[in-house]
Amino acid sequence: SDGGGSIRIPASFTGLVGLKPTRGRTPIGPGVGRSWQGASVSFALTKSMRDTAAMLDTLQVLQPAAAFQTPLFEPGYLKTLLYAQPKTFRVAFSLESPIGTAVSEEAKRAVLKTVKWLEANGHQVTEKKPDIDGIKLMKSYYVMNSGETAAMMVGIEESLKRPLTIDDMELGTWVLYNAGKSTSAANYSNTLATWDQAAEVMADFNETYDLYLTPATADAAPEVGVQWQDEFVLDQMRHIGEFSMAQQQQIIWDMFDKSLAITPFGMQANLTGQPSISLPVHLTDSGLPLGVQFTAPKGREDWLLLIGQALEEDGQFS
Repeated sequence: SDGGGSIRIPASFTGLVGLKPTRGRTPIGPGVGRSWQGASVSFALTKSMRDTAAMLDTLQVLQPAAAFQTPLFEPGYLKTLLYAQPKTFRVAFSLESPIGTAVSEEAKRAVLKTVKWLEANGHQVTEKKPDIDGIKLMKSYYVMNSGETAAMMVGIEESLKRPLTIDDMELGTWVLYNAGKSTSAANYSNTLATWDQAAEVMADFNETYDLYLTPATADAAPEVGVQWQDEFVLDQMRHIGEFSMAQQQQIIWDMFDKSLAITPFGMQANLTGQPSISLPVHLTDSGLPLGVQFTAPKGREDWLLLIGQALEEDGQFS
């Protein structure tokens, strides 16, 4: 599942195609109507655009019990990929992190290389980003993540018939679990309103631009074994229950601070519900894959598949 980039991030790091479909496009459940309030969508990592299209044909569904539904794409994705006429897109692109963190020169090169290809193939390209407060949106994501983790753990406690302890889970999960127990209903509701406001901004943005292009990740994959938190943050994490709700959310931000700086581009599409895809168009000087990300309006996976197919057929995949 991709609840904040968990398909697109590994795709960027490994030279694969990673599509997060539109909210409500693919199955959820049984017994679940809204995975992470619609932020989490299931799909697959694939090797080619044809694989992606065929998989999407197989998985697209209308589930009567689901909270979010997207009309079926009746022409079929694989058939569209094979027989559709070329389309010229209006593409906005940005090299900036939505949370103001650094973006590597390699990630910028990946985007600019794609921009050059787009312009050479007749697409209209403009450097422009949507007017969304990325930090506020990210904070709302953490509130949701906390609440959903707590809800999951309560269910586990009921099945085990005992309270959970810090020894039952990884430390990061313990932090989210405790912060979720402290989150108010009002705070959680306001979080979802923040998503809806961002979705409205993106809907207006897509009136002018068909696709939005960014790096998929701000850098190539980090080394295995990187320590993401210093001892001060780790100590706060171990004592998370001793802090206020606001302090707990700050600890969560600090807990993810270094890793989020590498992966700041994924979460927005999860919260607005839009389809988004990582495409393997770049290798760094050290030979590591690094993808670019295209995001489309809700329901327009076919546009993402078409632009990906054009790049793949022209030898742009690395």
